Amino acid sequence: DYDWRMSNAISRRALLAGASLLTGCAGPGGPKFRGWAAPSDALTYATAKILLRNQPLAREFGKSAITARFPVLGTKNPKDANYQKLLAGNFSEWSLPIRGLVNQPGELPLAFLKNLPSRTHITQQSCEEGWSAIAEWTGAPLSRVLQEVGILPEARYVVFFAVDGWWESLDLHDALHPQTMLAYGMNGGALPVAHGAPIRLRVETQLGYKSVKYVNRIQVTDRIDNIRDGTGSGSHKDGFAWYAGI
Repeated sequence: DYDWRMSNAISRRALLAGASLLTGCAGPGGPKFRGWAAPSDALTYATAKILLRNQPLAREFGKSAITARFPVLGTKNPKDANYQKLLAGNFSEWSLPIRGLVNQPGELPLAFLKNLPSRTHITQQSCEEGWSAIAEWTGAPLSRVLQEVGILPEARYVVFFAVDGWWESLDLHDALHPQTMLAYGMNGGALPVAHGAPIRLRVETQLGYKSVKYVNRIQVTDRIDNIRDGTGSGSHKDGFAWYAGI
């Protein structure tokens, strides 16, 4: 069985590997920018990585700025039978598998994630549809979760799969950003089902579609051009770019 004690810290080599992805094609094994907007997408990605290399924080707000009714998009309650069984048990038996280029692959129980050092911040989500809303999110920083499993030096991307079939990926630069988290709380309470319970990804430096709801599996890898359609994102079929920086 996996021993969920502190594992080795993320290596400097692994950190530098993620932060150094500054080329337009995201390097060998990176996402395939396709279609008429491909050159623009690649340039946006490359430019953003240079400008954001010091990982500035997204703006944070006070509680008075929280939006009264945060919009719900996409799936509101997955019909998946196993998900419904876990929901009926208040997710007490839920766990998150993390596989791939990690020292200690395994499954992290929800209770374990909640016992990790947490982060809470109030941020604005900008939606690709043109609206924005502000909410308070609480969760485990993704960097801390990856530290637990010990990502290997050759790792460059983190891929997130969801119960409803959605998927997204981040390079290590964005995965290790201090505001990127696996959120289990919203506005002072538990994360609602409609917003992705029990765990959702929060990527505060990118548009809302990158913040995957209902995360149920994570894969750490050195390339994403060989996963599904090679675009690194379930949003590509809807016309959205892999990189959604704002």
